[in-house]
Amino acid sequence: MDNPQNILVVQTAFLGDVILTLPLVQVAKKVYPDAHVDFIAIPRTAPVLRNHPAIREVIEFDKREKDAGIGGLVRLARRLREKHYDVALVPHRSLRSALLVRFAGIPARVGFDRSAGRWFLTSVVPHRGNLHEVERNLKLLDALGTTWRGKELPSLYPSSLDKKAVDEVLRALKIPDPSLAAVAPGTVWNTKRWPKERYAELVGRFAGDGISVVLVGGPEDRDLCEEILREGSPNARVHNVAGRFTLLQSAELLRRARFLVCNDSAPLHLAVAMRTPVVAIFGATIPEFGFAPYGERDVVVQTNGLACRPCSIHGGDRCPIETFVCMRNIASNSVYAHARRLFDRVHS
Repeated sequence: MDNPQNILVVQTAFLGDVILTLPLVQVAKKVYPDAHVDFIAIPRTAPVLRNHPAIREVIEFDKREKDAGIGGLVRLARRLREKHYDVALVPHRSLRSALLVRFAGIPARVGFDRSAGRWFLTSVVPHRGNLHEVERNLKLLDALGTTWRGKELPSLYPSSLDKKAVDEVLRALKIPDPSLAAVAPGTVWNTKRWPKERYAELVGRFAGDGISVVLVGGPEDRDLCEEILREGSPNARVHNVAGRFTLLQSAELLRRARFLVCNDSAPLHLAVAMRTPVVAIFGATIPEFGFAPYGERDVVVQTNGLACRPCSIHGGDRCPIETFVCMRNIASNSVYAHARRLFDRVHS
């Protein structure tokens, strides 16, 4: 397609998936600068897309609640028809996403050959397992006759009000930006979570080095962060701020940090989008799935040589062989050493 005027991107999966779709949006806008690019996301993830200069409109699809079922799908499709999209780019591989763009009557509908709704797409692109998710998504542009070369990182755009909110919290906690580290111990999947005892050891060492630590996450992570705070030799330099910030405020907080330590979870992608170095701890999953941190200075810490890894694409609630050695074999000293090198490099 030579010159599409209206492009729709559909990604109604988790927060990390939405952030990893942003390079596709950004490159589409670079290749077709006169086109309008809109983005469909679920209500929980849509706020992270605010203020993005490549996106004209963020359209919320509440697929679990008010837009659930065929009725909600049809209602949204009718709204989309009025916008006269030329192209739909659908990295989300669900049947519902493919049906949505088909019902919306979008003439060019591009997705992956592994989509459950591939029969409703006009073009399918091979879903290549040997690529990072960012690079896989960019391959959708091949169907439009565009091949992108080079590395494109996702970008997020906190507002001035977001920055002010972070300023106020850091000021109240008396945290100086130059010595700030972030730790995100939470994740939806238990087998992707490094043990809280190791996190407690880690933040204790950071605090002992004079580094201020913020424990970050959503409201659901607050109790976990509080346990880590209590177990990690309670220190005035360690602060639990989980649940206190919106998504873009959290992104702004991570921008201030000298590094982030986290599991294979959404915060690592927030940090990459804000150009903050990441030390990511991988257990049940592996970087080869394509969801490792994508920045130049980022580090993955993992236990190599285990026949049981990976145990699934997402992880699970419990270790299938009941040993959890993939995480238990990762010592806090190892993670500390990687993080300390990042901290010292930033300060050198």
